[in-house]
Amino acid sequence: MEILIKIIFFSFILSSHNVQAQTNPCPPQFCGTNNIPIHFPFTLQGQQQPQNCGGYPGFSLTCSGEIEGRGAPVLILPYSGNFSVRYISYLIKEIQLYDPDGCLPRKLMALNLTSSPFEAMYMDEFVFLSCPRAVVAGTGFTTVDCLGNSTSAVMATTSGTLVGAILSMCTTMFTLPIPVSWNSGGRGGGDWLSSNLGGDLRLTWSFPDCKGCEDRGGVCGYDRNSTVGGGVTCKNDKEVTKLVIFIQVVGNYDLSTAIGKRGLQLFTTILTISIVIPIILCFALIEARRAARNREAMARHMAAMESRSPPEMVGLDESTIESFDKIVIGGSKRITGPNDIKCSICLADYCPKDVLRRLPECEHCFHTECIDEWLRRNVSCPLCRNSPLHSLEAVSENV
Repeated sequence: MEILIKIIFFSFILSSHNVQAQTNPCPPQFCGTNNIPIHFPFTLQGQQQPQNCGGYPGFSLTCSGEIEGRGAPVLILPYSGNFSVRYISYLIKEIQLYDPDGCLPRKLMALNLTSSPFEAMYMDEFVFLSCPRAVVAGTGFTTVDCLGNSTSAVMATTSGTLVGAILSMCTTMFTLPIPVSWNSGGRGGGDWLSSNLGGDLRLTWSFPDCKGCEDRGGVCGYDRNSTVGGGVTCKNDKEVTKLVIFIQVVGNYDLSTAIGKRGLQLFTTILTISIVIPIILCFALIEARRAARNREAMARHMAAMESRSPPEMVGLDESTIESFDKIVIGGSKRITGPNDIKCSICLADYCPKDVLRRLPECEHCFHTECIDEWLRRNVSCPLCRNSPLHSLEAVSENV
């Protein structure tokens, strides 16, 4: 009982002790009028910082000149060049980058993250094709404009079906793993019919992780002379400071010299009612506010992500596509209806035993693999732009 009362008594002493929260020893830096706060693990070179307030190795940023009316932080990735910083989320450890020269795909093709602390959020393996512009024109396929020229267009795709369909008209340049802005794994098995590789480069890092330090009210820092925890330190850790003071005071104070037995009983009752319960409520309020701040930060981040999310690709479902008639080319290669002797999507001539699919509204025919891939992303015929759904709706109304 004596030990319990001693702990409660010195909890009161500690609560009255002036354990003031120090001002942030390492305030955030800013690049000109840009509103992105730069703090650990990042640091902005060329700006005066308090002692022991450097960034972690590999996280140095520089401040460029004016871009769009304000300065822009720049991250230099070894062997990959300079990237402007659009956004940093310290909560989920993500940085979003873009090319100040306006051709991010060119830098993505040479991206090398092995000598940096970063890794890509998502990756897809793309086949790059060089095609005559006359072939690509009117197909609806997306091209990587900054990689092409006046006569040739560059297409980037992960679709093996598309590569096989147009390979006779285009040249395969190379196949590379490319970082992408979002995870495409749930969309058609990860196939991109064609992509302009737009959007920002999203990178993340796993170390250093400062969440535990910041949750305790501390500020992360780096001590190059320390061998503990990779040199990452936690400055102004309020919880550790309180514990040290508590141990020092309890260890050097004799309770019997402070109050008598009767006074001790009275003090215990008053202390339990007026100090312990408010302290419990105070800590509960602090935790609730901290959780609310984390939720607000996550909500802001998700709102920013939604504003950059890719447009949904709306087409027909597999059951609808499979309901359209298939025909097999005979030896005469004659096809009824308003059809040519070649597929208007891949531009290859029809051959005997080729399997075609006929659209019900307009009766236009195409290679099955070509038109199926098209209809997964479009609801109209690639030639006349009529929707085959009109015929299905008419049949449904007559039934």
